[in-house]
Amino acid sequence: MQAKKRYLLVSVGAGLLFLVYLWGLQIGEFQQQQYQYRQFPQYPQYPQYPQYHQQEYQYYHQSQDVYQPQPLPQRSPSRPPRHWPESTELLEPYLEGGEQEHTSPRERRAIRDNIYKNKRCRMETCFDFARCQSGFRVYIYPPQRGDEVSDTYQKILSSIKESRFYTTDPSRACLFILAVDTLDRDQLSAQYVQNVRSRIQSLPTWSDGRNHLIFNLYSGTWPDYTEDLGFEVGQAMLARASADVVNFRPNFDISIPLFSKEHAVKGGGTGYLTLSDALPSRKYLLVFKGKRYLTGIGSETRNALYHIHNGEDIILLTTCKHGKDWEKHKDSRCDRDNEEYSKFDYQELLHNSSFCLVPRGRRLGSFRFLEALQAACIPVILSNGWELPFSEVIDWKKAAIIGDERLLLQVPSITRSVGRDRILALRQQTQFLWDAYFSSVAKIVLTTLEIIQDRVDSHVSRNQLLWNSLPGGLYALPQYSTDPALFPFYYGILGKSPSQQFTAVIHTVTPLQSQISPVVKLIIAVAKSKLCAQIVVLWNCDKPLPPRNKWPSTSVPLAVIEGQTKMMSSRFFPHDVILTDAVLSLDEDSVLSTNEVEFAFIVWQSFPERIVGYPARSHYWDSSRSRWGYTSKWTNDYSMVLTGAAFYHRYYHYLFTHYVPANLLTMVDRMANCEDILMNFLVSAVTKQPPIKVTQKKQYKETMMSQGSKVSRWADPDHFAQRQTCMNAFSHWLGFMPLVHSQMRLDPVLFRDQVSILRKKYRDIERL
Repeated sequence: MQAKKRYLLVSVGAGLLFLVYLWGLQIGEFQQQQYQYRQFPQYPQYPQYPQYHQQEYQYYHQSQDVYQPQPLPQRSPSRPPRHWPESTELLEPYLEGGEQEHTSPRERRAIRDNIYKNKRCRMETCFDFARCQSGFRVYIYPPQRGDEVSDTYQKILSSIKESRFYTTDPSRACLFILAVDTLDRDQLSAQYVQNVRSRIQSLPTWSDGRNHLIFNLYSGTWPDYTEDLGFEVGQAMLARASADVVNFRPNFDISIPLFSKEHAVKGGGTGYLTLSDALPSRKYLLVFKGKRYLTGIGSETRNALYHIHNGEDIILLTTCKHGKDWEKHKDSRCDRDNEEYSKFDYQELLHNSSFCLVPRGRRLGSFRFLEALQAACIPVILSNGWELPFSEVIDWKKAAIIGDERLLLQVPSITRSVGRDRILALRQQTQFLWDAYFSSVAKIVLTTLEIIQDRVDSHVSRNQLLWNSLPGGLYALPQYSTDPALFPFYYGILGKSPSQQFTAVIHTVTPLQSQISPVVKLIIAVAKSKLCAQIVVLWNCDKPLPPRNKWPSTSVPLAVIEGQTKMMSSRFFPHDVILTDAVLSLDEDSVLSTNEVEFAFIVWQSFPERIVGYPARSHYWDSSRSRWGYTSKWTNDYSMVLTGAAFYHRYYHYLFTHYVPANLLTMVDRMANCEDILMNFLVSAVTKQPPIKVTQKKQYKETMMSQGSKVSRWADPDHFAQRQTCMNAFSHWLGFMPLVHSQMRLDPVLFRDQVSILRKKYRDIERL
């Protein structure tokens, strides 16, 4: 009896082993398709991949249409990707026809291996860090004879040339950019450039592509649209749209968005979510309007959209009326779809829907992605295997829903399950990401370069908070600090506050003649404040620095330092002697009382990311001259607070010195003017908010000083005209006007109230 039991157990075990063996063989047949699952945004955050890749999740259905994420095993960037079966079984009931395989799996592998002979490249193995010892500089090869560059590629090149990374010296370059246009590698396109392989191989520093960056928007051609570029990239990094996770080299390549040739080079369109449109609910739940492909790659999902279109709150419109021979492939639904397609305006749908479907087209990426971001329409992405743009640094689960093409029928219930508060948070994040990284070609290019710089200088790279929170990674320079608590933007997120004291920096350009000089009076008034930690006198005068005994004795430390260049822009140099978060910037002729200084500082502590101060100015659009104008008239609004008497965070010293282009700093130094306007432009561009004006005892005096041989710049008749010129030069640099008008002025609580002066904290402000 015991022998029979043992025999049965052995037989059952052998059978199970045989079934496992057959299952392993079956899995081996599916090696071409990988589907990536990520967390839907309405669920708690989970740990990220070591290389900033988002965690993958699998979704299953429970009672009451609740979807819970189940973590799958993590994929290490250094290991081959896990492949999932290429299956459309879940869609078979409503698919009218499958996709024709024009290329066999073996041929596809051969194409991929030919393109990515160095597919295991990472920064550690295929990048020469020794080239970057003198800094992160980018060199663009000079165009060769006969080179034709598309308008889009010209935008990319001009964005690099206007960046702070650009160099004309190849010996100082860390990264090299081709002059050959590689954006469109579709052989049927008029923009396709011939003989790219021979052109790049002849470059003197090509070195099999090491330390080179290649931009690409379109690859492959009809009918399969593979990732074939027509040349070997070698060890060059690829910044490409529609990147496939199978071929994507983590921590080496960069996925960029697909953008149209009309995309603005600088500035770009603003997002559509405004304060008056803050409610999360919109007319439609989910919309899409686009082409339907009757055959070939990318046809499955779009062919099936009509199954979830209900004509009420889910509007999914497709048309097969495109291409020269669309009627040859016309199916039974074409006429009905085309008629329905013409009834709705795309922009009206886009701006009145909570979610926008972003299905794959012929390639993985789509123009619909950026269109949805700009319209504050939450993208619902159905493009299995697409490496999302800048996924190395952007946390897309905070701004999008990443679905599965095979689970199309579940999309309506998934979108309906997202709460109103979560919808609002997702929409707000779409606006932040659009404005920070995608609204212009320049921002897309600069984000690409900043990511590479973070890899090169990994010890001073940005963390996820800096990339995914206002104002974004382009304005949060990690060379200043890698600690978010030292920036003015993250106090609220981190639950911290700025330091409780300030440093006064007094800009001096006239000789110190006596103890009754305006600068001496100013030092004494500021030093009386219990909130003042130190006073720094920046000596930018042509005369020699006076000895220490010529300066007044104070109860706080007083340091007198000479400007590095004694130029106007040096007043905002990030001197190491400044130790506090708050900087009180003062002109030597400022007339402020101790009460005025302390009240302004208390206000600044509530708005540490803004400029807070006294003298206000404004800008306007001069339609008769088609240019921006500058006015010093006292009106009911303002857009600038001059730095002759203002508080701001010391980080802006670093940003002013290292972010502003050298040609603008040279312009400021040549004119000895406009440095205060440039600082206002910079801070408003970062914060998207106006400065804050506070009450003062008397009108701010721009006194005309005639002490010694140095005449005040306020007495210069060309001063006003120069400031008009500066306004337009600065707006041209940014590509938009960042200044924001405001009518808010902050006064002490009992200011001008009919109560005893003894009850008021800031008494001197009211006294005439």
